[in-house]
Amino acid sequence: MRSAEYGVRPGAAASLGPKLCLEIFRRTCRSRYFDLELSKAVVAKRVTYPVYMSLGQESVAAALSLVFPKISLCTQHRCHSYFIAFGGDPARARDELLGLPTGSSGGRVGSNCLQFETKDVTMYGHHGLIGENVPQAVGLALGGIGEVLCVFGDGAAEEDYIFPALGFAAKKELPVLFICEDNNLSILTPVSVRRDWTLPDVSEKLGLPTVNISDDPWTIFQVASELKDKMPALINVYVCRHGWHVGVGDDGPPEWNRFEIMKAQLSAMGLKDEAEKIELEEKISMERLWAV
Repeated sequence: MRSAEYGVRPGAAASLGPKLCLEIFRRTCRSRYFDLELSKAVVAKRVTYPVYMSLGQESVAAALSLVFPKISLCTQHRCHSYFIAFGGDPARARDELLGLPTGSSGGRVGSNCLQFETKDVTMYGHHGLIGENVPQAVGLALGGIGEVLCVFGDGAAEEDYIFPALGFAAKKELPVLFICEDNNLSILTPVSVRRDWTLPDVSEKLGLPTVNISDDPWTIFQVASELKDKMPALINVYVCRHGWHVGVGDDGPPEWNRFEIMKAQLSAMGLKDEAEKIELEEKISMERLWAV
């Protein structure tokens, strides 16, 4: 079932139009080059916190950030792409990872607890208990905070408090969009070894509108836009983690490379020059950010 094309809607990119596609690409590039520069800082021992890279998974947050310009975010430990795509200051993320008091959590907690607040977006930090953000997101929605985007992984889906939280959200018709970034791995153990059930099946049985798709950002944008008025709902997104569960190494080539697929699609749309300019701008911007 896992593939780069699973659930992809033909013509989705063209239907969004050049401006929106390029903005999704820009936010993807910004997150990607932030993490690529971060990885250099880890190798140079400038960053000593454990780091949870978003490399390979950036397109999901980039697409969702343009569907929900006003939202409360409850993210998981792998949260760099959400912080950056939704408008967090990359300098505060950098400073948090460097352990500086100007960091997003005062330099005290590092990679898995990036948080920020603007007039439109609040991102709540994750403290490390796997999947604890799911019942927290439900509680926030129950308290009347408004729409909530809750992100967790396929490993977190196995924690015993996840299904009751999803079921409660369905019963109370709470405005939460649950996103499972399904990279098929709990550290290194694939789903097939861990369980026989699937999250989309369980979600549907609990009464949530549910979609199972790959990490194609154009399709994600369309699906999330359609579910915006049907929440609570769940999107299970097949993603490919390009690095270790924690740290800057890798376990070999990923199943697919969404970033390269996006560039090829933009080129096919006649946007090659624009995309290359955006990528270079974001690359230079993140190089300068980390040259401190």
